[in-house]
Amino acid sequence: MEKCKEERIAPQHKSAWFGFIKSMIYARQEDGRKKKMKPLNPFLGECFLGSWEDDGSGIGKTELVAEQVSHHPPMTTFNLWNDTHGVQLQGNIAPRAYFNTTIHIQRCGYSLLTLSQHSETHLLTMPPVHITGLMAGSISPELSGTSYIRSSSGYTTRISYSSKGWISGVPNSFSAVITKDGADKPIYTAEGQWSGEFLAKDARTGKTVMNLHTGSLKRRELSVKPIEQQKDWESRRAWRHVSEAINENDIFRIGKEKAKIENEQREMRKREKEQGKSWQRRFFKRVTRDRLAEELAGKLDDVKLEMPGGIWVWDEEKYRSEMGLKASGGSDAGLLKSGVKSPTRAKWDSGVVMEGITFTIYADLPRRFSIVRSLRE
Repeated sequence: MEKCKEERIAPQHKSAWFGFIKSMIYARQEDGRKKKMKPLNPFLGECFLGSWEDDGSGIGKTELVAEQVSHHPPMTTFNLWNDTHGVQLQGNIAPRAYFNTTIHIQRCGYSLLTLSQHSETHLLTMPPVHITGLMAGSISPELSGTSYIRSSSGYTTRISYSSKGWISGVPNSFSAVITKDGADKPIYTAEGQWSGEFLAKDARTGKTVMNLHTGSLKRRELSVKPIEQQKDWESRRAWRHVSEAINENDIFRIGKEKAKIENEQREMRKREKEQGKSWQRRFFKRVTRDRLAEELAGKLDDVKLEMPGGIWVWDEEKYRSEMGLKASGGSDAGLLKSGVKSPTRAKWDSGVVMEGITFTIYADLPRRFSIVRSLRE
């Protein structure tokens, strides 16, 4: 089939494609009737907790808490932190999927990365994802469009993503520029593959300042408690029977175990409605505004912070209470702002080394990248 303008497909192929998709979303019940298949959607209140442990090199412990704070519309909120280096990444993700010639996933939401050593906060927007390869039988997710990193220090990174396409191109490609407020020309540029090799250059001199291959970076294994030590609302424990059925290729048991969880959730929502109550989130609280994010986004012309599931922020006191930790209280109470640690405090109780921090966050590239690299290694 010849590639058409804007990668549109001929009507006969489009019909075949939708027929193929339709055939994949139905299975047969034990009595032979068709049954619509659904994904394993996170339930309201489902949480995932994990950590990257210190290996003795002084990198410190990095912790992760993620919670499904909304079911309709679906929305996940997360917080990662590293006390040793005073780094915190907090964000919200609310995906929206729609179909065209490919599957597109628009990811509403944003993240705030705070680096206490530099008294900086960075707003990170998320690029869309599209699923390619359905016609060819080789399904592959790729990033597309544009994302931004806006720093409180007055620098902006614009990252443009491109995909392989149907006929040619390089998968997972990107190009990026860093600009300073008031400057007409970029300071740094980069291009290559975010999943492979890319080059960063000083735009003022043309000199290559970094040649990085992501495959050479050391990755630390995420540590998660054994299922028997987890609580019922933690992901791996809650879905353990479904996971077992999937591993056994037992499609009927998968449906039954999944239905148990869904029915329990429906009963909980029903009881809450009858009692005039609402589900209380474990680790996050809802706020009407995120002024810091709004301020940073206000410097970006084409960025709107859409939050269909509301704005949720980390609640340190909830976390300590749920995990049985000592309440911060005292002087720490004044260091909390909307549930987030102040980026200017000298010692954090909460903060994250983000796996995969790249040059795009920083304007003072050579010096600061060496800091990030040392944290990884």
